[in-house]
Amino acid sequence: MKFRIAGFVDDSVVDGDGCRLAVFAQGCPHHCPNCQNPETHAFDGGYEIDTEELLQKFRENPLLSGITLSGGDPFCQPRPMLELARAVHAMGLDVWAYTGYTLEALQENEDPDIRALLLEIDVLVDGPYIDAQRDLTLHFRGSRNQRVIDLQQTRQAGHIVLRYEQ
Repeated sequence: MKFRIAGFVDDSVVDGDGCRLAVFAQGCPHHCPNCQNPETHAFDGGYEIDTEELLQKFRENPLLSGITLSGGDPFCQPRPMLELARAVHAMGLDVWAYTGYTLEALQENEDPDIRALLLEIDVLVDGPYIDAQRDLTLHFRGSRNQRVIDLQQTRQAGHIVLRYEQ
């Protein structure tokens, strides 16, 4: 399935636990001031790629522990992100995602692809980047309002379980 990305990093150690394939979706409606990836905002930027091409890159790297869907905002292209997430889970590896939306806003969205994608994500880093809350000491996030949510444990517990304390 074709979709638009700004790029990818095939051995990232800063976009989640372990060594990861980080995919930067093209297109973001949030336009957070001082975003670290402003080139990903335009929905017509970046380039088109097929999910199978990214999965082949994934398969070629035996050191990967999972995939990270970032951007831009991966929830603006939920169907191809869902395809990637399902394929990575089928390999027994994990899925992280970064979004400017909150988990609660995504859960309220009625798009079936967004709902299905949420079920495939193991760890969600949610919320917009807020420059006034920037904190370089945080694990895997840029501002204090953002949460690193363990979605597997959240689903089991019935309430939000954080991977790293605020």
